[in-house]
Order: sequence, then structure tokens, then C-alpha cells
Amino acid sequence: MTQPELPAIDGLHYAADGPVATLTLDRPASRNALGNPGDGDWFATAAARINADAALRCVVLRATGPAFSAGGDLKAMRDRTGTFAGQPADLVEQYRQGIHRLMRAVWSIEVPVIAAVNGPAIGLGNDVACLADLRLAAESARFGATFLKVGLVPGDGGAWLLPRVLGQARAAELLYTGRVIDADTALAWGLVSAVVPDAELADRTRALADEVAAQPPGVLRMTKRLLRAGLTSDFNTVMELSAALQAVAHTTEDHAEALAAIFEKRRPSFTGR
Repeated sequence: MTQPELPAIDGLHYAADGPVATLTLDRPASRNALGNPGDGDWFATAAARINADAALRCVVLRATGPAFSAGGDLKAMRDRTGTFAGQPADLVEQYRQGIHRLMRAVWSIEVPVIAAVNGPAIGLGNDVACLADLRLAAESARFGATFLKVGLVPGDGGAWLLPRVLGQARAAELLYTGRVIDADTALAWGLVSAVVPDAELADRTRALADEVAAQPPGVLRMTKRLLRAGLTSDFNTVMELSAALQAVAHTTEDHAEALAAIFEKRRPSFTGR
């Protein structure tokens, strides 16, 4: 199958290495600001490419430089340019096609996503990290939902994401105070799975990605679908979906291979069938 061609957008990179795809934010001069014109299209295409590639089993979201992402471009906000230009009606549409398109795209990725947070993840950057299924933090990582500090609401989905990641009280604390928390606090609050030395972040993230990617790929995608359904559906709906997906899983070659490997005391070899 021909993969969709990614638009050429400065500072955004896609790479695949075996079953793991990597999305890299590479705008160190702007501390990896997001929401520039074209960013939404790039992430939407990257997500479509990942979802269409059955060989991919995990995605790593990473950044270069000293910050994961400082969020939206404050200079563009001040100067009312790019995504932040125009009157309210213009801004609504620009958010939909830009920042919201980016957020919806990452949310739509069907395989597990791991965010490697190498430094500050602030505002939009924090919410992008919260889109990931798993987050690893370098010791230098910082997290903040600082929208009120710049006179804005959490306009990119954070009001929905943060309570589901942190719980209502912790989400309210971050949003209402604009406080920035360190990596150890993020770990204590359950925002990240682990805190690692900065020099080990890349290797630890790849090791986790490889562990995830070792699972049967079709059933891995089904499991993510069930977890996502659990965020918005009632118990009985999730139970019905669980039964339907489990019935399919029981008939897969990978299920048979997993059982054979257990009985034969060997490592399984999954094909996605």
C-alpha cells in the first residue's frame, strides 16, 4: 500500500525503525512551539500513515533541544499572526484546522504512543504529552497547564484530557494556579510512568517501545481501542465491545501462536494475523 506523503513542514520529522515510528519535534530555537500553519496537516498525515501500516506497533513522540514543547508560539500570539490572526470567527476556524487538527490526529493513532518528555512541557506542549498512552520524563522535565498565565482558556483539549490523566482535583490545581511541576511531582501525581536521568531517556523510551511492540499487533490495537472506549462509554457498552473484540482475538493466528509459545517455552513470533 502506498503511504500518504508527509507535507514538508519545518521542524517536524517522521521516521520508522522496524515496528516503531518516531515523531520528532525539532524546533529548539522556539522551544518546540506548536500550532504553526501546516502543523495540523502534518500530524494528520503522519497519523494516517501510522494507522495504515500494519507493521507499526508503537509510536515514540520526542523532541530535540532543552524543551519538549513550550506550547503555542507566544510571539505569534502577541503579534496576532499565523494561527492567532484575525477576529474571533477567524480564530475559531484556525484553531479547528491547526491546533485542534494536530490534537485530534495524535489522539486518533491506533497503536500505543509513548511521549519522551525531555524538558518543559507547557500549555499545549503539556496537553500533547497527555495525548500519549505512556509518558517517560527526564529529570529535567517540567509540566504546566499555564493558559491562565497568558490570559487564555485551555483551548486545545486540555480541559478534557487533564482530568482523565490526573483526576479532577489535580487537573483543577494545575489549571487554576498555572503552577509548573517538576518531574518527581509529575510521577507522584501519576502524570508520568517513570523519571529517568536525561542521558538515559532515549534508550529507556526505546526499550519500552520495543516491549510494547513485542505484543501481537492486531490485538494490541484492539486493546488500545478498548481503553479509549472506557474513557467515554458506560460499563455495559465496554463489556459488549470487549466480548466482540475478544471473539475476534480468539480466532487469530497470533492467539494460537501465543499459546503454542507458552506450552513450548519459547518466544512467540507474531504476524498480525
